[in-house]
Amino acid sequence: MRLRLTPRDDSYYEMFADSANNLVIAARLLVELISDGADRDAISEKMRACEHAGDERTHAIMRRLNESFVTPFDREDIYRLASSLDDVMDCMDAAVDLIGLYGLDRLPKGIIDQVEVLERAAELTAEAMPRLRSMKDLTRYWIEINQLENQADQIYRRLLARLFSGEYDALTVLKLKDVIEELETAADAFEHVANTVESIAVKMS
Repeated sequence: MRLRLTPRDDSYYEMFADSANNLVIAARLLVELISDGADRDAISEKMRACEHAGDERTHAIMRRLNESFVTPFDREDIYRLASSLDDVMDCMDAAVDLIGLYGLDRLPKGIIDQVEVLERAAELTAEAMPRLRSMKDLTRYWIEINQLENQADQIYRRLLARLFSGEYDALTVLKLKDVIEELETAADAFEHVANTVESIAVKMS
């Protein structure tokens, strides 16, 4: 039986769960944003609030990391997981911001496919974070996230092909490309989160 000389700080589990739940809210705001008749200004304000909340959670994790003597798993992995979760939030926020700044009233229909992948990835991530405490039933999570990221890649390539089909003028192509690239990067960041969780699980097994 392993004895602990110092109490381990388990508050990280709750903080990671909070960060992941915030991503679910952000992903659903993205879905709302690209819906017909959406109040984009109001949604953009809500997304900014999500982004600020995400930053606060990330900073809280980093502060706790500096204060903790004993952590539930490697400090480097805690840092990577917090940073990857924050990266997802930043990308989704950037996509919303660009849509507003560029005044993109008309978006390619395929963007809904990108956003739905992000919404599903956010839900899976939020479901997985509480399981970090026991390190059980996580394998399916990172497998499904990997599959979603592959799906996101395919959607991204189809969207690029459409952008360069001649349907849009050159300036609009550049604007839309920025948006879909942010969404693609968000999908990549979700995979980075899953890869970090897999690495933690392997080390703890």
